[in-house]
Amino acid sequence: MSLHGLPDTTAMLRADELTVMHHDDTVSHFTDVTYTLTREGLRVLTANGDEKAFTRFDVLTTHARLAHPGRAA
Repeated sequence: MSLHGLPDTTAMLRADELTVMHHDDTVSHFTDVTYTLTREGLRVLTANGDEKAFTRFDVLTTHARLAHPGRAA
């Protein structure tokens, strides 16, 4: 997938854990990422600098978890 249709990193969200369920029932897990989910698809940037892109037809659902270190348990 080309990343040209997806927004740049200025509008990306942050997640400590990101789980992506694909239409073929496979699951992708990412940790410590920034991501953008739009009608065009999902763009993920890892802390290592790796970049992944999934088309809108590949992503069934996503689940993002962000830890809040400043909150009391």
